Amino acid sequence: MVFYPELLKFNDGSDVGCTKCWSRRREEILEILQREEYGYVPKLPETVRGEILSGQDPEDVRCCSGHAELLRLRISFDAEKGPFSFPMHLFRPEGKEKAPLILLLNFRPDVYDKYYPAEEIIDHGFALGVIYYEDVTKDNGDMADGLAGLYERRNDGTDWGKLAMWGFAARCAMSYLETLPFIDRENVALAGHSRLGKAALLASAMDGRFKFTISNDSGCCGAAYERGKHPGGETVADITRVFPFWFCGNMKKYAGRPEEMPFDQHFLLSLIAPGYLLVGSASGDLWADPVSEEDSCRAVTPVWKLYGKEGYLGGDGPCETNGSFDAGTIAYHKRDGIHFLGRQDWLRYMDFMEKHLDRP
Repeated sequence: MVFYPELLKFNDGSDVGCTKCWSRRREEILEILQREEYGYVPKLPETVRGEILSGQDPEDVRCCSGHAELLRLRISFDAEKGPFSFPMHLFRPEGKEKAPLILLLNFRPDVYDKYYPAEEIIDHGFALGVIYYEDVTKDNGDMADGLAGLYERRNDGTDWGKLAMWGFAARCAMSYLETLPFIDRENVALAGHSRLGKAALLASAMDGRFKFTISNDSGCCGAAYERGKHPGGETVADITRVFPFWFCGNMKKYAGRPEEMPFDQHFLLSLIAPGYLLVGSASGDLWADPVSEEDSCRAVTPVWKLYGKEGYLGGDGPCETNGSFDAGTIAYHKRDGIHFLGRQDWLRYMDFMEKHLDRP
């Protein structure tokens, strides 16, 4: 029998039974996750600036078969040790006064990339913002690179890791994007795949502006439990050996000792409530542990119910390959194939979002 830390009990053991109590409990959970797993995240800058870069390619004005305009942006703000900026691009659908937005943390700088079908997303009526994660800070242990070098470090095991930095950049971008008159700020999704799915979950957990949170194959330290790991699943011992810089230093002490963690990944998912949570897995991606990803969706449902929401309405057993459960506030699907963010995933996510958009 695997025992998981309880969501609806305060650190002192008393029960959480209402949304007011949950507001206090979520602060306890966020403190635990920052101190022990991801590191303490700085406050967002008071002012975030954005500019449309000059010298755009004429083809950008009408891209995606003429259905969109491509804007090349630069996001900038004052960090603790000085100014910082990073580029991103934004596809704006033509003919829409206000468009719901999907903001994607992405692995590659390519404008038209294998991880997202830009034209199909546009044709579903969404604007699409894309941030190349290494424009924020490199995916390595250099804590002087980019954004990483612009904040003081405590060197006490609680300094923020790079997952938190990539998510922080997405939140900063949102501070600018929500000011654009053609963006429907009430209908924004934050999305990420794999390690960037982990970053998206953490960013949304700390920021209520994202109505939808999309975690695709985020696995270990993302949507998947660490306790009760299924055969072939990545563990904290695996991930902290290869990517220790994604986390705070304290996370390493739980390698091979998950039962000692004062949290598990359902803690992270719970902080998305009462927003919409979309989790996707792949049948061939055992490393991300699809069964544990779905189990985490079930486990956090009581938090959504505090808000009068359905939470996860899946069955008792694992979701079948190419099946989905999307009747509740938490949606889960498992497609066939490998570790990837593909067209089938995007169609699932957009179909769910379209059913829950706030329309005038």
